[in-house]
Amino acid sequence: MEANYGGVIYMAENFVIVESPAKAKTIGKILGKKYVVQASAGHLRDLPKSRMAIDIENDFTPQYMNIRGKASIINALKKQAAASKNVFLATDPDREGEAISWHLAYLLGIDPNSKCRISFNEITQTAILDAVKNPRSIDLNMVDSYQARRVLDRIVGYKISPVLWKKVKKGLSAGRVQSVTTRLICDREDEIEAFNSQEYWSITTEFLKNNSKKSFKGRFHGTKKEKINITNQKEVEEILKKIDGNKFIVDNVKNTEKRKSPSAPFITSTLQQEASRKYNFNSTKTMQIAQQLYEGIDVGKKGITGLVSYIRTDSTRISDDAEAAAKQYITEKYGNTFIPPRKRVYKNKNSSQDAHEAIRPSYLDLNPSEIKDKLTAEQFKLYKLIYDRFVASQMADAIYDVCSVDVNVSNYIFKSKGVKVKFEGFTKVYEESVDDTNSKNEDDEDNSILPELNVGEELNVVEIAPEQHFTQPPARYTEATLVRALEEYGIGRPSTYAPVILTIQQRGYVAREKKTLLPTELGRIVNELMKSSFEHIVDVEFTAQVESRLEQIGQGDVNWVNVLRDFYGDFDQKVQIAEKELEHVVLVDPVSDIPCDKCGRMMVYKTGRFGKFLACPGFPECRNTKAIVEEVGTLCPDCGKMLVYRKTKTGKRYVSCSGYPDCSYTSWNVPLDEKCPTCGSRLERIINRGKGAGLIVCSNKECKYVTRKYTKKAEQ
Repeated sequence: MEANYGGVIYMAENFVIVESPAKAKTIGKILGKKYVVQASAGHLRDLPKSRMAIDIENDFTPQYMNIRGKASIINALKKQAAASKNVFLATDPDREGEAISWHLAYLLGIDPNSKCRISFNEITQTAILDAVKNPRSIDLNMVDSYQARRVLDRIVGYKISPVLWKKVKKGLSAGRVQSVTTRLICDREDEIEAFNSQEYWSITTEFLKNNSKKSFKGRFHGTKKEKINITNQKEVEEILKKIDGNKFIVDNVKNTEKRKSPSAPFITSTLQQEASRKYNFNSTKTMQIAQQLYEGIDVGKKGITGLVSYIRTDSTRISDDAEAAAKQYITEKYGNTFIPPRKRVYKNKNSSQDAHEAIRPSYLDLNPSEIKDKLTAEQFKLYKLIYDRFVASQMADAIYDVCSVDVNVSNYIFKSKGVKVKFEGFTKVYEESVDDTNSKNEDDEDNSILPELNVGEELNVVEIAPEQHFTQPPARYTEATLVRALEEYGIGRPSTYAPVILTIQQRGYVAREKKTLLPTELGRIVNELMKSSFEHIVDVEFTAQVESRLEQIGQGDVNWVNVLRDFYGDFDQKVQIAEKELEHVVLVDPVSDIPCDKCGRMMVYKTGRFGKFLACPGFPECRNTKAIVEEVGTLCPDCGKMLVYRKTKTGKRYVSCSGYPDCSYTSWNVPLDEKCPTCGSRLERIINRGKGAGLIVCSNKECKYVTRKYTKKAEQ
């Protein structure tokens, strides 16, 4: 039964402590009346927020305290433990959960080496009952790994953050993982701004086979010997002149069979990525919903049921029982042909602990569509995603017939590609999404089915369409691509991705613009200071090495105190050097030529979360602030007043009329005093980063005119 915190003590032989009340309900239903199940509601002991609380001289001993506001829970747990014969600590099966059990053992006077710890990968009757029958001692290696991580992060934060307070702004923070994550986003923005867009052209043909009604496309490749990249219009005209009036002859036809294998079942990072791509869920939201599915949902006849296995994992392994259940499900629903000839085994990362299974449905008989009315819209989306991905991961390959055709004209080659599905395989259930990028794969341009073609056959040409393009800078990170980058670099852990991404946004270092993440001006200032004074903290490779050492502690390969000693000696020296160097550096706010309209002092430039602004230097006596107005140098096309640049809350620039609110003209681009040579509409200059900044385009969205040249001297 589930105990409460109202002072009622149940006389029971067995007392089980879990982390969340929702999980307590689910597990209490499974174990029945012989067990009392109660929740700790997360951590009960931690480092105090008011001081560093690390005794560095005494082997980095953490000075834990009971968390304020948790006294009633602690007392209730102590009373119930005293009234019970056996106490089982059933917190989550990861490093954090092991640490919570360790803290509980301390509070309740339980020997951590006794058989007091039970863990399970999913909240099902089989898993819970098996765990209760096989208790173990607390894994002290995992606890040491947790302590090393906690102490390391506390030292970094409490040593560096005060430097930021003195030199930039009060309330700022630095962190071992958050600082390097911010650097990745800043570095990507630097790449975007430094990117030099290059012109290139494509030539696309539309072919029609004799006696056929459906056309197909071909793309200019070059010659048989080499691929030719077309860089300007003159080269296009030369090619078109050479092929004008000549026959397009099928030169080569190649038919191949292509197989595509399914993606592995979800791990924490890939679930976050796919939920971001498919549903635009941020990482925090994904983990919140996944936690609800794991802890249990009331699905009707079965009552409160855990729908998915443990959600914090970096292993793609699944149990033999789960594999057998998937095989039976696939055979019954799709037939034997959809079963792969060999068992699916997916490769884990080298750093993967393989302690848990992949994220999968707990019960395949609970089909998402059948319990849709029991779930919220978001729970249904995520559950279906996990369910379909798991089923597809155990299915046969998809098989395609791929036809590649070379068409020769004047010794130039145009390539066509057609794809026909021969066997659906896993794609009948699920296909993984891809990240948004600024570049397209030419092979994916037109994968329609081609007609039956023979070498030597002449093709009719419906259209030849040359098109101008410009290379695009690397795309900004989305949450999906940032999580993938953190995982590839070995920074942080699956459980930390969501809180780190949330933290750097809450601190004002990073802003979210639609799906992309970009650094704020404050974020860039802090990043530059970190790079100049604490390079090793924001160094990607160094951070990954530290992460690797923490993993070794968890495996029992190295001593956690020795790891901290190795880190701290060099770190403390660099902090002292940075403090001395920055002692004489005064970040003086630049003085403007604009007087404060309240007290007359000359206003200064300040930097806030959303960029620069004007502030009175008489603060706190005078708190006057003003937005910075930057003139565009172009007049408003609607009313003739001067246009000014403004910024959205995310820092994105746009153009607005200085006559606002009398004139409401706004635009993402700067209007120019020149007409489009193609359609006669007004030309505009793109101003936003990452969108081909500086390109001249037509204001008519239907017109595709674009150039880098503009004749007006003021706009060059």
